[in-house]
Amino acid sequence: MPAHSESEAVQDYLKEIYKLQSSEGRARTSAIAEATGVSPSSVTGMIKKLATFGLVEHMRYHGVELTPKGEQIALEIVRHHRLIEQYLAETLGLPIDQLHREADRLEHALSEELEVHIDAALGHPTHDPHGDPIPDPQLSVPSDDLRPLSSLGEGEQATVRRVPDGNDGLLRYLTEIGLVPGCRLILTTVAPYGGPLTLALGGTDRAISRELATQISVT
Repeated sequence: MPAHSESEAVQDYLKEIYKLQSSEGRARTSAIAEATGVSPSSVTGMIKKLATFGLVEHMRYHGVELTPKGEQIALEIVRHHRLIEQYLAETLGLPIDQLHREADRLEHALSEELEVHIDAALGHPTHDPHGDPIPDPQLSVPSDDLRPLSSLGEGEQATVRRVPDGNDGLLRYLTEIGLVPGCRLILTTVAPYGGPLTLALGGTDRAISRELATQISVT
């Protein structure tokens, strides 16, 4: 693989493709463009470059899929990112809405030696503060038996395990209402015709949209 394919841009693309595959089952060009903040035409050009490096396969009408080689690189950068988020939260007390942005800046600079020390200092965590699984040193990803909050029935209790990590404003809002990993809740009301869901959180009722509820995972 050419040396320049190890650039931050390539790693960022592989990371976003991995995340889209994990959450949506595939990575469409439009979704990659939205995640990376570049134009679809730029994404198409990068995908062609990644394909020549043997890192992705592009299937017409089905989006992009990582090859085993591309997945290994993606998992390594995902491990760096999520370990850094956990370190910043646990050691420095950084708010959950600031973690993603800071980890994006630091993930490419983390050496393998420092990664090992951070992992040990944190007690080998399996999940980051948003609830996303951290690949282990062998780049295996722990499996989670989670379901979307939107799938709960009225009166059902659950614990939040995962929240979206890419929107600072949304994370601040979720923190303000207490809808963060580890919190217990009861789904009290499901409004008809696609209306909002009402949750009992710490003695307070909170209404959230069905769309947001599909992005939050619980057990």
